[in-house]
Amino acid sequence: MLEGKDVLVVEDDPVFRHMICGFLKSQGCMVREAEDGLKGLQALREVIPDILLCDLAMPILSGMEFVEEISMQYPMVPVIVISGTGDMADVATALRHGVKDFLIKPLDNIMVLKASLLSVLKAQDSSEEGRDFTNQWFGAGEDKSVIDEELEWHIKELQDNPIIARELLVGLMPETESKFGDWQINYCVLQSIDVQPVLLDYTWLMDGRLAFYLVDSASGSEQGTATTLLIRALFNDYIRTRMADENNLNYLIQLIEKGMKHSDYSSPIKGLFGIFSACDRSLNVISAGLGAVLQTSEETTSIMAQPWLGQGAINNDTIHLSLSDFGGRLSLSEIGSASFSVTLKRLER
Repeated sequence: MLEGKDVLVVEDDPVFRHMICGFLKSQGCMVREAEDGLKGLQALREVIPDILLCDLAMPILSGMEFVEEISMQYPMVPVIVISGTGDMADVATALRHGVKDFLIKPLDNIMVLKASLLSVLKAQDSSEEGRDFTNQWFGAGEDKSVIDEELEWHIKELQDNPIIARELLVGLMPETESKFGDWQINYCVLQSIDVQPVLLDYTWLMDGRLAFYLVDSASGSEQGTATTLLIRALFNDYIRTRMADENNLNYLIQLIEKGMKHSDYSSPIKGLFGIFSACDRSLNVISAGLGAVLQTSEETTSIMAQPWLGQGAINNDTIHLSLSDFGGRLSLSEIGSASFSVTLKRLER
């Protein structure tokens, strides 16, 4: 499958770059090289590759700046990062920029790179084209052979070091405030640093809908971080591939529970999913273990906790609510000493 593939390698270490390029050529790839991020961007302007490999520690334009530029200018190019650091802050930032996989130097087994290339190219050619590398981590719905020693290392690192795991999840939190038209979302969180956090993710769609979810990673025990990352990947897949034509939270939960079933690194976990429509101020919510309270200027509505994700949440009821003209606040209940609220507010015109 690598035969004839155009691969761009952006790496400042000439010895490591020579080794990688030599291996790729032996696999039948057409290889181009760049020694820094600036030259990498110049190479991209000449020819768009099938896949790109890059380091993070590079002169002139850092690897992370390079990845960010690619995500904005060439979002169709799948990127694999090969870094000398496994810092989870770097992993979180790479995730946000859509990196497909994250490998750690030194590559003790060069076949790890081949497995990653094949997995990413296979995903690129499939209907799940927009996946980020958490899908490769957990192998949702795929042959378990794609879970190699590199992925095992990541999972074990998260399980053995809760501080690193927490840093990764906190690093994935979106901006605390975002606007779309005359509506604004913001969230407020107070959580102990001694427990794994509640993760929020949201996306505005062009038709004025806001899709979001919250997951209490601490409720998944030692698999909580891995499960939360898997949910994040599957949610983003759904947004990119289906959400424009659908408005079905139950189907989203079905996809997530199917992914959890096929993963060796997931466990039942508490969550809550919602879709807000700015057009009619409607809010559809499904509890998957997390209870909540919606407060508006007109009323207060309790959302009772239903079965957890991974325990038949596909059968949970959708709660149909309405916000007032000014919006409302959704606050989680019963999450220990933590406090988490999401506010949807209509801005003054």
